[in-house]
Amino acid sequence: MSPMNPYALLGPAILALVLIEFLYCVIRKNGYYSFQDSLIGLGTMILAQCVNVGIAAAVIAGYGFVYDHFAITHISATPVTIVACYVGVDFLFYWFHRAGHRINILWAAHATHHSAEELNYAVALRTSVLQRAASFLFYAPLALIGFEPSVIVPIVAFNLILQLIPHTRLVPRLPVFIDAWLNTPYHHRIHHAANPVYWDKNYGGTFIFWDKLFGTYQDEVEPIYYGITMHPRSWDPTWLNVHWLSVLWSDARAATHGIDKIKIWFKPPGWRPRNLPAYTKLPAKSAENQIKYQTVELQNSRPYLIFQLVIMMSSLFLVISPKSPLTNLERIVVSGLLWWGVTQWAAILESKSWARYGELARLVLSSSFIAFFLNQHGVSGALSSAPLAAGVISLIWMMFVVGPVKRPNQVTNLARKVAPDYLSEWGPERPRHRSYEPGNEASP
Repeated sequence: MSPMNPYALLGPAILALVLIEFLYCVIRKNGYYSFQDSLIGLGTMILAQCVNVGIAAAVIAGYGFVYDHFAITHISATPVTIVACYVGVDFLFYWFHRAGHRINILWAAHATHHSAEELNYAVALRTSVLQRAASFLFYAPLALIGFEPSVIVPIVAFNLILQLIPHTRLVPRLPVFIDAWLNTPYHHRIHHAANPVYWDKNYGGTFIFWDKLFGTYQDEVEPIYYGITMHPRSWDPTWLNVHWLSVLWSDARAATHGIDKIKIWFKPPGWRPRNLPAYTKLPAKSAENQIKYQTVELQNSRPYLIFQLVIMMSSLFLVISPKSPLTNLERIVVSGLLWWGVTQWAAILESKSWARYGELARLVLSSSFIAFFLNQHGVSGALSSAPLAAGVISLIWMMFVVGPVKRPNQVTNLARKVAPDYLSEWGPERPRHRSYEPGNEASP
């Protein structure tokens, strides 16, 4: 594990920022927050952070090998070299980010973040569990130059944390002396836009001048709407993380030319093997007529899900905090329980037939395991009894308050109401994948 985990250190501040923006948007009634999109955004963040703890340890070891055996020089950590490392990280992030939109297998690791159809601080946290691993090679040159791995990894994490700030619709365009060089909310709203005119633009992390230097800068020219053209059409966290990999795997298997089975992974999104037809064109959308994905939830489930969010956020710190009393194996077990929890959120949001029974089983196992782990490490008092108390409250709440939808076909009826074009093309089942303008090799 990294000696310093910025996510654990700054986690409360990040959550406070999300809460402040949420309360402001509720008071102003501007419609910038969707409960379902926001909840799953926070859920995928929980899962990504669990995975990133292990990835960070592997990355430090890998960078350490490069640093020890191949570094051109060894650079001591001083204020000047730390700033230089940060600029280097941001430069390499630009190219990693750009590659993530132009190479299919990297887009598979990045599409989860762009699948949100809102733009706010909650959905900004929606992250793929694969993205940190995918970025490994892009930052390796810093170790080759001579920056210490124990400096590189926290700076990469801090750079990503700062990128939360531009993910808002509340901040207007800033004065030119800021806007000209910094990646402001104005610039990043354009990057997240689903409008074709904005595809593959404004990749910068902290600095926008990389885009101006390398020809990928774009100003706003039409009203923005958010999301990706091939939406996963699900809240399930596993599907959100693998849906584009599934598309690529399906096309690779269907390809009749061996070279196309390989090329599909490295071509831009939208490219298909030569024996397959071009992706069908999506119905036209704009900021005015966009139809956002939504589902019918189990009755009275929103307060319950908010309570579970608070519990699981607290449990997350048992995994990511350097001061956690848990062993590595116990962290893995808790991470698995958290993954199960977010999967249950999706099932509740989609009114799955097994959602309530699965949630009851999860509550029993999660509260029991966490309480047992804390007791094993000598944690006593209110802290050790809190998981059991939360589990009992949740069990009663789930059994007697949260109820099924009124009619089994209510979800399908909602889908027919909000997205008749999708159902006519796909049928009532969730689609495996979607497509966009034939021949256009831009990010979906």
